Amino acid sequence: MSWLILAALLQTPTITADTNSYADARRECVESGKPMVVMVGTEWCAPCQTMKRRILPQILKRGLFKKVSFAVVNPDHDGLLAKRLTGGGPVPQLVMFRKSSDGWKRRKLVGGQSVESVEKFINEGVALNEESNKANPR
Repeated sequence: MSWLILAALLQTPTITADTNSYADARRECVESGKPMVVMVGTEWCAPCQTMKRRILPQILKRGLFKKVSFAVVNPDHDGLLAKRLTGGGPVPQLVMFRKSSDGWKRRKLVGGQSVESVEKFINEGVALNEESNKANPR
């Protein structure tokens, strides 16, 4: 019976949004002025899979991915990019980039997170981005 539960979990889709590549999300971020959020996680990391299969789909349902450019990067497939994003730190990580008048700002959440903490992270970053845009319009 437990193998049936495992099989069902493995078939549960990860984030159902149109998950951009990092390059596409970065391009959208630059063109739109929206912050960019990158989920860095592996297939073998249990907290990464929880984030991808349970937490981020709920964030999608709440409409928060409309406020940011979003991408997923797997260190096992794109190790150099993942290392640059995380500074070589642990996974999972949510990394947010936003452009300000004095350069790019980076924020991150490390480890498995709740829906509420991810929602707060995104909303705070969006608010900071909006404040920066008001103070320094394009």
